[in-house]
Amino acid sequence: MTHDDTAAGAAAGPGGTPPGPPPFRPDSPVPADDASTVVDGRAPSPADAVLPPELAGAARTLFGDRLDLAAAYAELLATDGVVRGLIGPREAPRIWDRHLLNCAAVAERIPEGATVLDVGSGAGLPGLVLAIARPDLTVTLIEPLARRTSFLIEAVQQLGLAKMVRVFRGRADEAATGSSGVAPLSGDVVTARAVAPLDRLSAWCLPLAVSGGRLIALKGASAADEIAEHAETVARLGGGEPQVHRCGEGVIDPPTIVVEIVRERMVGPARPKAPKRSRGGRSRRR
Repeated sequence: MTHDDTAAGAAAGPGGTPPGPPPFRPDSPVPADDASTVVDGRAPSPADAVLPPELAGAARTLFGDRLDLAAAYAELLATDGVVRGLIGPREAPRIWDRHLLNCAAVAERIPEGATVLDVGSGAGLPGLVLAIARPDLTVTLIEPLARRTSFLIEAVQQLGLAKMVRVFRGRADEAATGSSGVAPLSGDVVTARAVAPLDRLSAWCLPLAVSGGRLIALKGASAADEIAEHAETVARLGGGEPQVHRCGEGVIDPPTIVVEIVRERMVGPARPKAPKRSRGGRSRRR
């Protein structure tokens, strides 16, 4: 993948200016399938992002005095996020319970002042939600697709989060190794939501965690089965025993299920094999 590493094409944020595409402009052409997005005969509406009264208590608990900021992000998702294909049209009326509150509950597993890397951030879930709920965090949203990173850059700017959130356009392995003069990224916590099975997720995310840091993967009811299937791979990658936690119990129903893995050992990339030698000790010639 190629990057635009110039300052003009980067999203400013903590730690410098990581690579990213130029921000989306209102006069930029929109693909026809995005521009014509409708649900049951109507275009996306800000009304879809209104906080349901029955969820107001949970939202106040999780977002506190930043609830208005969360509401502004919900409106972005329900309108521009739908038009640009980041949120499914039928998800818009369920943004609060299925997305914002579900992600915000994970904040209870993150230490004060932590550096968070969100892999496969997409529309900013959970990374941008965590930045809204926890202003003490420094968050990097890692996303390889241009359309999504454009949305993320705009959202960060519109929500006034540029001092604590930055956007890195690239894959997790590119973020971990660095590219084009950009230093490798690492964080206290690496998050991911609906990205991949636990074995592949660990391979991508554990190299981004500092020693003693952790991967927090948002999972569903099959979390225990994934652990049983992939625990050996996780250990080989330097991870400790995966633990299942239920976040937001007593606040949201159902609670958010996460798998948490501590990076106990720093496992580097495999070394290339040495050339075969003849019995005389010299390399074979062909």
